[in-house]
Amino acid sequence: MHKSLICNIFLMLSLLAITAPAPPVLAQSSVKLIKSVDLPGYTGDFDHFAVDYDRNRLLLAAEDHGTVEVFDLKTSAHLRSIPGFGNPHSILARKGIPTLFITDSEKQMSTIRDADTLAKKKTVMLTPGADTAKYDAASNTLYVVTGGKDVEMKTANLEAVNPDSGDKKSMITFPDNHVEAMAFVEGDQRLFINLTQTNKLAVVDRTSMKVVNVWPVTAAQQNAMVAFDLAQHRLYVVCRQPGMVVVMNSDTGAIVDTQPAPLRADEVQYDADSHRLYVPGGEGYMGIYDTSDADHIKLVEKVTTAPGAKTGLLLPAMHRLFLAVSPGETKEMAKVLTYEVK
Repeated sequence: MHKSLICNIFLMLSLLAITAPAPPVLAQSSVKLIKSVDLPGYTGDFDHFAVDYDRNRLLLAAEDHGTVEVFDLKTSAHLRSIPGFGNPHSILARKGIPTLFITDSEKQMSTIRDADTLAKKKTVMLTPGADTAKYDAASNTLYVVTGGKDVEMKTANLEAVNPDSGDKKSMITFPDNHVEAMAFVEGDQRLFINLTQTNKLAVVDRTSMKVVNVWPVTAAQQNAMVAFDLAQHRLYVVCRQPGMVVVMNSDTGAIVDTQPAPLRADEVQYDADSHRLYVPGGEGYMGIYDTSDADHIKLVEKVTTAPGAKTGLLLPAMHRLFLAVSPGETKEMAKVLTYEVK
């Protein structure tokens, strides 16, 4: 090749290198994995987390293992495993209160426990199948889902309980054998609860303990989790078939938007202040959604986690998000993953 032609080619390549646009800078993730704690020897599924601020503890219900796992809240170090449960699901820990309330769906029944030692103080005789629960501090009421197909019942209940004594205040019975998670917020008497068998969302007045509305969730099936944004009048209902976030108007039940969600999700966490919705899924990633536009939420990030990482707890004040990795059917190592939330 002629020498001058070679020089011209090199000159053109040099100019292209100078003028070519720089590669796009990838946006930094809003969460950063800072700790992974292995839990060897665990099988089955984990369920819900709770925080005991008085004792600097993170608590995790190992439902299929029949234990409650205790971690250091600040370091995530695994401190000990407390046996003696059937299938523990939800844990209530309150500041300044020396007891815990732990729901249990097996014959061991729900219990009130010493918060220091987790020794049993009282057995609470709820309807069998006690599972998910949510606490209202203003009325000192714990709402517990009981009954259902797992205990061979054709109906399920929402039971209002005094968590100090275990006394039942009131109860609603639903004609569904599969009822999942609920949501409510301070300053609003409505409780929203998933009637998963019939693919509906029930609206309960907590003052009267009456069902005031039942809304169909038509965009997807197996509606299981729900978060409530009072300021924006929105419900974020997470369904499992297919994986989907269904956005509903909390005043009318109208569906205003949908977005894909991870499969096998078993938790939704919401920070209304930052307009961020977190949906961990058992298939191995977590969806993070921006809800700033109440009518058009956006999937802003898909964070690779681990197979079975489907339950979690968000602590916005600590900038922490904890995920429990359930071995389930995968036979993977059980873990607790700790993320810094930026």
